[in-house]
Amino acid sequence: MNFENLEVWKHSKALSCELYKDLKNLRDYGFKDQITRSGLSVPSNIAEGMTRESEKEKFRFLSIAKASCAELRTQIYIGIDINYIDKVTGEKWLDLTRLIAAMIEGLMKRIQTNLLKP
Repeated sequence: MNFENLEVWKHSKALSCELYKDLKNLRDYGFKDQITRSGLSVPSNIAEGMTRESEKEKFRFLSIAKASCAELRTQIYIGIDINYIDKVTGEKWLDLTRLIAAMIEGLMKRIQTNLLKP
């Protein structure tokens, strides 16, 4: 399966780009580095997982992508609370992380079904 055709990869890549663009002037380099890394991890792990040969490996990398999405969501909440991220932008990003996580979960269920086939 070509990861570049997956809507979940497209959404997560776009979100990662938004994070980098919107936070480029943030001077808290530790926070900026952490949030951009977790955002970058989501599409990267989707891509890596979907190019693996075994269903088990695909599932593992999607699991990592989903966890990175949860990490990103947490950092967005914190960024909103400490006024690094505008509330409207943050809410949009939170909605996107929820959508992306649900889409990853759907892929994982499909792969899990394949793993259970004899």
